[in-house]
Amino acid sequence: MKLEPQGDTLRITDIAELGAANSNVVRDQARAALAPGLINIEVDLSQTSFLDSCGLGALIALHKTACDRGGKVSLLRPQSAVERVLELTRLHRVFKIVKG
Repeated sequence: MKLEPQGDTLRITDIAELGAANSNVVRDQARAALAPGLINIEVDLSQTSFLDSCGLGALIALHKTACDRGGKVSLLRPQSAVERVLELTRLHRVFKIVKG
């Protein structure tokens, strides 16, 4: 996983799986990387092939953190399996999903 600040946004990339094994680490490292002035979070899911309820919980926690700062979470280019999970849980209505 890579964390890169870009303007007022923290970009998270290189996540192969987001599940019980690593969701707490992803959430905690992302929160620790949110320096003052970073309000938005972008999570690049183009390489993420697996997402479970723990991973969803981490994304929701990051959403709450961003909202508390006046920002938002965007999910970038989710793979089809991950997108299905987001749709089944109706979280595609909570997060901004960027497909392009």
